[in-house]
Amino acid sequence: MDFKKTLEYKQRLINKRLEDLFSNIDAPQIIIEAMKYSLFAGGKRIRPILSIAVCEALNGRTEDVLDIACSIEMIHTYSLIHDDLPAMDNDDYRRGRLTNHKVYGDAIAILAGDGLLNYAFETMLNVMKRKNDKRFVDAAFEIAKASGVTGMIGGQVIDITNVGNIIDENSLISMHERKTGKLIEASCNVGAIIANRYDFLEITKEYSKNLGIAFQIVDDILDVIGEEEKLGKTVGKDAKNNKPTYVTLYGLEKSQELAREYSLKALEFANKIDNTGFLQDLTNYLLNRES
Repeated sequence: MDFKKTLEYKQRLINKRLEDLFSNIDAPQIIIEAMKYSLFAGGKRIRPILSIAVCEALNGRTEDVLDIACSIEMIHTYSLIHDDLPAMDNDDYRRGRLTNHKVYGDAIAILAGDGLLNYAFETMLNVMKRKNDKRFVDAAFEIAKASGVTGMIGGQVIDITNVGNIIDENSLISMHERKTGKLIEASCNVGAIIANRYDFLEITKEYSKNLGIAFQIVDDILDVIGEEEKLGKTVGKDAKNNKPTYVTLYGLEKSQELAREYSLKALEFANKIDNTGFLQDLTNYLLNRES
């Protein structure tokens, strides 16, 4: 298996389906334009790829999970639009170009994020209506939990309410497990659910938990040593904004060591899910990424 070609194939598959889903929406042009501006800004599609990869590894059908996977990407993109707003992280650049609110203004950016969140659930509900299968209800519930106040939103609250504070290791892990990890966990769990392999959920949870922590640690490291041209966003923002990160808590060298440790744990569980090697290669790719 050629990992790069397989990764690019899955990215094209997701992009094509997203284009189809946005091809004929009866709504004001400005809001669709703003939603698509961020959705098609060059994201790696890691979360939907995880859903598809786990589903395929467990002998599920790609066509069954594809719309659910695309919905996860919409939710992830909405969160980025809102994260970049002046009231949150106040970022000017994302993926190498101006953030949504810098192009469309704060009001349309907020509505673009809201639009993506709602369209994600509209897309999932449409699948549920067509399939009339409990698996798709379970998958939507998993995503709703992960993106709500007990998941991603809750993690963001911990983040913004602790700016300038020194927090302990448990609080830092809790923050990132919610803010970053829960949607990654849901992405993996959804793959198992749609493949009708509920017996694998404990394994996908452990895989995604370790992957999510490693992913966040690498993010924190890149904010210190990454290159803006490769990252497509300003580096050093966490330190400037006095945000608690793995690097501020442990230092750079220890953080790099932790990223490797969590990636190795993730690999142990990836081996139990996937015998093609794709999840293993994806885990290593995320550990060694430069953007």
